Amino acid sequence: MLSEDVKPAANLLVLGAGFTGGRLAAAAAQRGWAVTTTSRQAPQNPGPGHWLTFDSREGLVPEPDALAGVTHLFVSIPPDGQPGDPVLRLLGPVLRQLPLQWVGYLSTTGVYGDSRGAWVDEQAPTPARPGRSQARLEAERAWRSSGLPVQIFRLPAIYGPGRTPFRALQAGESRLIHKPGQVFSRVHVDDIVGAVLHCLALPASERPALLNVADDCPCSSTETLSHAAHLLGLPLPPLQRYDEIEASLSPMARSFWQENRRVSNRRLCQELGYQLRYPSYREGFGASLSA
Repeated sequence: MLSEDVKPAANLLVLGAGFTGGRLAAAAAQRGWAVTTTSRQAPQNPGPGHWLTFDSREGLVPEPDALAGVTHLFVSIPPDGQPGDPVLRLLGPVLRQLPLQWVGYLSTTGVYGDSRGAWVDEQAPTPARPGRSQARLEAERAWRSSGLPVQIFRLPAIYGPGRTPFRALQAGESRLIHKPGQVFSRVHVDDIVGAVLHCLALPASERPALLNVADDCPCSSTETLSHAAHLLGLPLPPLQRYDEIEASLSPMARSFWQENRRVSNRRLCQELGYQLRYPSYREGFGASLSA
């Protein structure tokens, strides 16, 4: 659940105000924070506070004066194909001049690689596969060596209103793929926001440098799709065995199916005391459908 104890009078910069960053910006503004957001293009529906352009591929960055006084920084911008992290590459010197009390960086549980279905916590090895997950791991390392007060949040699949299986089911575009023993972890976007705000309400000394943010229920994609179809009152598409359709999948889809792990939220929920708003996809899908 969202913490109500975050102290006001903070100045938050959200670099990458997309699905997750935009919801954090809105929640922070509701709590009285000054908020500045960025995106590559001007949003159709501007969120709270000020909006600035940040586009690493085009080299477009905010002017230093526009960032004066920022005390908290939230980064949800992915690697851009160049070494390290694009934010540090383009804004690192400016950020180091700011009175930053906290930096939150959104990473991925993909850095843990394939654990063959075993549980992984923040102490697990990070044999990230080449490509997107390896780039994330390199970006994490860049942030951790930046000298800034960084807290890294590792996320599994993110879902929430507008990002569920419902639309594909309704359009007849879903695929029911079965791979024996395969499970995935996931998290509702509002629990990411809630976990971040919960951490910000803690003393700085109690915020862990690394934190998994996932729900309590790793499970197969057939289970979640079946529940979504049940909520909509729609039939499931025909079952397809993964080994029979693997060759037809895109490289990105194959990389998704090649990793099998359960992500532990013990540190977040038991050690830090965060109470999940959506402990499983069941509660989360129902709320997303209502929204």
